[in-house]
Amino acid sequence: MRAWLAGIALTVAAAAHAEPIDDLVLAVELNEPRAVLSLLLRGVDPNQPDSRGRQAIFVALREGSLQALGSLLASPQTKIDEPNAQGETPLMIAAIRGSLPAVQALVKRGAAINRDGWTPLHYACSGPDNGVSAWLIAQGADINARSDNGTTPLMMAARYGNGDLVPMLLKAGAEPRAANEQELTAADFAQRGGRDGIAAELRRISAERQRAAEAGK
Repeated sequence: MRAWLAGIALTVAAAAHAEPIDDLVLAVELNEPRAVLSLLLRGVDPNQPDSRGRQAIFVALREGSLQALGSLLASPQTKIDEPNAQGETPLMIAAIRGSLPAVQALVKRGAAINRDGWTPLHYACSGPDNGVSAWLIAQGADINARSDNGTTPLMMAARYGNGDLVPMLLKAGAEPRAANEQELTAADFAQRGGRDGIAAELRRISAERQRAAEAGK
């Protein structure tokens, strides 16, 4: 009992001496928009990592704290295109989580849809989607964007995405014949993911497009 009480005392003491950024990140984690706004108005830098190395905007996206995210985005101080340690922007994280409301809020605030290397569309095509990919394309996302190793959004969708993503991307203009640095096409990605039906359809469409291209020469 004595050890338990001592632990509680230490926890309370730590909370009492928490840095303002720790309070902000905690408020974001708990999805408390008023507390977030209050701390921002007091001058807390929303881009500073907390004592655990976490940044508020990424915590909001990870936890699905949309109301807290709204408060963060209302602050002109919040950097919306600043990548994390893995080179991922907030929009990329929102995209791979399939959070259309978060994606729309970030883009409305000015988040970049297109960027060099991996893009939000690549990430959207790798997750649950929930309409994110189609929305990004409608906003001007480069449908045939190439990652650092030449991977396209169609390749990611073929292996990891929802089954309806591949037809949607093809209809929107995705190129099924494109290959990455390892000479792998979207069909190869699908094959490696055990999606034989998608692989066969991609190969059929690729062959049709190749014949059409050769006939048009």
